[in-house]
Amino acid sequence: MWLAAGLMAAGLFLPAVSNGQAGPGNSAGPSTNPLSQTDSVRATEEINDANMRQHLGDPKEEAAYQAFYKSSEDAKKIKLGNAFLAKYPGDRYSEAVYEELAQAYYNRKDLADFYTYSDKGLSLFPDDVHLLALTGWVIPRAFTPDEPDADKKLDKAETYEKHALSLMGTMVKPDIFTDEQFAQFKTGESAVAHSGLGLIYFRREKYEESAKELQIAIPGEANPDQTDLFILGADFENLSHFKEAADAFNRCAQITGMMQDRCKQYAGVATKNAGDAK
Repeated sequence: MWLAAGLMAAGLFLPAVSNGQAGPGNSAGPSTNPLSQTDSVRATEEINDANMRQHLGDPKEEAAYQAFYKSSEDAKKIKLGNAFLAKYPGDRYSEAVYEELAQAYYNRKDLADFYTYSDKGLSLFPDDVHLLALTGWVIPRAFTPDEPDADKKLDKAETYEKHALSLMGTMVKPDIFTDEQFAQFKTGESAVAHSGLGLIYFRREKYEESAKELQIAIPGEANPDQTDLFILGADFENLSHFKEAADAFNRCAQITGMMQDRCKQYAGVATKNAGDAK
């Protein structure tokens, strides 16, 4: 039987950066970075803005945060964010700054600095749902089985995702959230966490558990993630659920991106396997 796990042994490519967020020398094509498009990210941005307007403090501090928050260019955001943390290390906005710096480094495919800032942020704010879900999502996508402490990294990612989901299960809506913002935040972050768990279980060749997590994640994603659909197809193929595998690969093949041709190829393989199984 064809084992899709073998295709992924060397690690997944990270999604491309979104429009207007390419690093130096990169040319950004169509926006395919799912984490720049989720409802949770948009809700978090709206919430941070509402919080900033509600808690006005020192004018210089507020101006520094506002300049950072409103910057749309990753290189500039990184510069302003680091300057803000150096000047206001214990500021009430530090948690949001760590979140956005980690996202900016991820957009630039700078994993070393992404982990530096996500780890630092979580050391200071261990219940930050967004950083927990984001970090647990990135680890299995950037994972290669021969790297040092590979299994421990997957364990760390699983712990992060489960902690994020646990926190969301008991989270009380803050006053600055509207009902719609709170729902978007929880739906989006839950999708990211379940997506992360799906990749973690796939890496461990636990295909049934992986498929269950991805089937929870995908309906909550604002824009379907090609990687999630590809791995869901691989899960079903490994479980000999060939029709379901073909459906997942065909959905993946409808999305423009670097995995489109592979999804078309494996959709054909799964369709043939489904016919042979009759």
